[in-house]
Amino acid sequence: MKVILMFDDGLEKLSRQGIVICLFMILSLAVVSIVLRWLGASMMWIDPLVRHLVFLSAFFGGSLATKSNVHIKVDLLTKLVERSSSKIVHWLHANLISLFCFITTLALVKAAWDFFIVEREFGAPAFLDIHSSWLVAIIPFGMGLICLRFFNQLLIGVFSGDKL
Repeated sequence: MKVILMFDDGLEKLSRQGIVICLFMILSLAVVSIVLRWLGASMMWIDPLVRHLVFLSAFFGGSLATKSNVHIKVDLLTKLVERSSSKIVHWLHANLISLFCFITTLALVKAAWDFFIVEREFGAPAFLDIHSSWLVAIIPFGMGLICLRFFNQLLIGVFSGDKL
């Protein structure tokens, strides 16, 4: 259990530092782009890079939301379960949601990886001679990060004794 919690803390730090770095780069590049436009110059690669950094920061934010259990969810069943006083029902509910989310994100990671493989084969350099497959790699990386968070959440929920 201690290893799982340490791994989860590592994912938390990665997500927090990743989102801070992305936001710093987004703001810095946006300011540079604005100043260059005032001066009548531009670097065509800044805008696409900023868009991809926004995409990456969304995945880091999704990872943080998963840890805090504030991710997008349907609360219909949750409202019914909250009325129950049974700790077993609450434990089952939380762990079944984590299991379903883990399986769903695992399928999305597989689809994103397949997309990355296709892009690696048929893609082309996008900007700054960065191959488009490296830009697409943000998707399997981000979904994988969220998937790992759900997997950790499931393991913590199953093995923690305070839920029952």
